[in-house]
Amino acid sequence: MGQRGGKSGAMEKTFQDAVHGAITLHPLCVRVMDTPHFQRLRHIKVVGSCYFVFPAAAQNRFEHCLGFFNGQWCQILFNPSSASMSSLACLVDGDLGVLLGWPDGARLPDRQPELNITAADVLCVQLAGLCHDLGHGPYSHLWERFVNQARPKKHWVHESTSTKMFDHLIETNNLFGEFEKYDLKEQDIIFIKEMIHSPPGDGSDWCYKGRPKDKAFLYQIVANKQTGVDVDKWDYFLRDSHSLGMKVTFDYHRLIKFSRVISVEGEGPQICIQDKECSNVYDMFHARRVLHRTAYQHRVAKTIDYMFIDALLKTDKHITYLGADGVRYPLADVCDDMVAYTKLTDEVFQRILYDEGSHPELEHAQHILNNIYKRQLYLCVGHTRPNNPDTTGQDLEEALERSIPKDSLLTPQDLIITVVDLNYGMKDQNPVELVYFYNKNSPTKGKKIKKEESTMLPERFQEKIFRVLCRSSKEDKFKQAQEALQIACQELNMKKPHVEFFPSLLSSPKKHR
Repeated sequence: MGQRGGKSGAMEKTFQDAVHGAITLHPLCVRVMDTPHFQRLRHIKVVGSCYFVFPAAAQNRFEHCLGFFNGQWCQILFNPSSASMSSLACLVDGDLGVLLGWPDGARLPDRQPELNITAADVLCVQLAGLCHDLGHGPYSHLWERFVNQARPKKHWVHESTSTKMFDHLIETNNLFGEFEKYDLKEQDIIFIKEMIHSPPGDGSDWCYKGRPKDKAFLYQIVANKQTGVDVDKWDYFLRDSHSLGMKVTFDYHRLIKFSRVISVEGEGPQICIQDKECSNVYDMFHARRVLHRTAYQHRVAKTIDYMFIDALLKTDKHITYLGADGVRYPLADVCDDMVAYTKLTDEVFQRILYDEGSHPELEHAQHILNNIYKRQLYLCVGHTRPNNPDTTGQDLEEALERSIPKDSLLTPQDLIITVVDLNYGMKDQNPVELVYFYNKNSPTKGKKIKKEESTMLPERFQEKIFRVLCRSSKEDKFKQAQEALQIACQELNMKKPHVEFFPSLLSSPKKHR
């Protein structure tokens, strides 16, 4: 790990990353990174239960957040050798120049001075990328699903906690002075948090407070809610595919090289991509679908997800974390207090497993966790596809409940309906149609490419699969669940379900001698 001095004795650092190679952090980013709040991310797995299916998928949120920096839109804004960062004239040439519309060797102020990108803009984008996942809980998205099952009316999202944790990190570690050394004010902190978690629309033309509309393109770098083309996806696609042993074909370097900022009527300045990269953009969205189909929505991984969530729901009130002012928070409420949340990591599952309490719910949760580790998982009853795209998991759940005979040993509580939603990131929409492109002969005009203008796009952009799991390992309940599934599919006019075999039927018969 290399180090270099910066303003007021602060040090930048260079790390060797398994995916991107050398990554250099700005001194202020190093100060943020070297805090307990950020270091906590070392103990939050990115792909959660996929680790139980793909043994190398142990990547954590810490390395993903660092990976945001290499060779990507925010990194190329910053020249590590220029500690003062007095103006954009100090920044590097290269890909950023192409991104923002200036030829090789030219400086942005000479080509597009109207963009007025400042050193503060650059550093804010970097900090937002570094801190965008501070709010994730154990096993990342699994924790989000647990919290929203435990308290469904609050609709918690990790991004909101990321902004709270960012504030808590600055205050607890007395970093306000460090931010001021690099000319970052309160408005810049607002800007950073808005890039992490977009504010709700207020009916106005521009709901952001950190930056004016003429800098709208800066909000498209960390998490692009408009098109889905952003740095967050680039890193996790590459990092996850690397650990999962998969290949992705899109090339983000080309997306950078052939991008520029163009003012689009009614939208303001937008990051636009040259139209010849349309297939590369599609490959990016296709990579998302492949990762979901192969790994994130893997049948066994999702089954383990539901077992972990069941265990968490059982122990919600029995395992607590100490927060501010001595208040203890149950698991689902830990995200409401940043003192408590800083202590919450993947370790919570070991804490549950080895807790010495004797409450029946806690013992039930420990039984579930032990079954995960012994690979005694919930059984997959079968799966089906809806003929009507509007059919929901709730529809199937209600139909299954009606299909279970009243005198049956099987109960609705024995069953779990999982919805596998395979899409390109925008549900049933064609995501490429949301991206602005430009032609080299008209580099100041951004336009959208319709599906009929491209022959390589699929006919459908979303596929739903319904899986039914059974919490019980009893064969009679399993068979009753299959019968109920077949009846429910007929009622809802769904495709005939593909049913699974009960595990005992899969074992090889003993040989008689």
